[in-house]
Amino acid sequence: MAPQQLFRALVSASWVAEALRAPRAGQAQPLQLLDASWYLPRLGRDARREFDERHIPGAAFFDIDQCSDRTSPYDHMLPSAARFAEYVGHLGVGAATHVVVYDASDQGLYSAPRVWWMFRAFGHRAVSVLEGGLRHWLRQGLPLSSDRSRPVPSEFRAALDPAFVKTYEDIKENLESRRFQVVDARAAGRFRGTEPEPRDGIEPGHIPGTVNIPFMDFLTEEGLEKSPEEIRRLFQDKKVDLSQPLVATCGSGVTACHVALGAYLCGKPDVAIYDGAWVEWYMRAQPEEVISEGRGKTR
Repeated sequence: MAPQQLFRALVSASWVAEALRAPRAGQAQPLQLLDASWYLPRLGRDARREFDERHIPGAAFFDIDQCSDRTSPYDHMLPSAARFAEYVGHLGVGAATHVVVYDASDQGLYSAPRVWWMFRAFGHRAVSVLEGGLRHWLRQGLPLSSDRSRPVPSEFRAALDPAFVKTYEDIKENLESRRFQVVDARAAGRFRGTEPEPRDGIEPGHIPGTVNIPFMDFLTEEGLEKSPEEIRRLFQDKKVDLSQPLVATCGSGVTACHVALGAYLCGKPDVAIYDGAWVEWYMRAQPEEVISEGRGKTR
């Protein structure tokens, strides 16, 4: 059986600039750029206001918090398929659209892989991440716009593939069964329990049996994605077997998607995300299921 042909996960700034400069008349696959910037509250950045002030021409703003399950006690959990379809349809995304996602983070890529993963989870495979994000776009001296975003609404149909998502119950059952490997993308100090979590009431630490690969390890100093060879070595060094089932987690389901993107670039498109992530685990797990060099969980 021939290997699955994967849609390209990364597009360069120059490729996007050229596509915007000379759109092909009647092209079968229209392009829609989405700015998916999102920041932890402690950074004091207003992603929507920054987008209004400057963005890549033609981009629309994708709000991770708005396009989520607003009834959940946990941050930006996946919305229903109907809500996702309605939301992205209003952003100009249809069945044939090639979606390119970026963010304006200092890292180059931070939240954009989350939206890349969301589209794939809801059945849309024609989605890419802009290499290096807005940071690299600016470094290339490419044009920006402050024009109001006016995407033409389109019809989008979404169906969630449950294989893309893991629940608290799945992770808990895996403590015994070890059916899949789990990689945590948070910074090493948060994983170990020696550095604070950014959310009130949540102590640092990790799920038993998880492996730590901080999301920044997937990026170069310039904020570009490392090569597949480098990423493969990263997994190998942590004894993560890409031929076996793999699940990614983090603080609230955003940077975990860097693990999924990295594995995808190595030819593994089936990494699932634990959507509730560390916040849900810490709130629901027993104290002995919170591994920490620090305070841990006492009740």
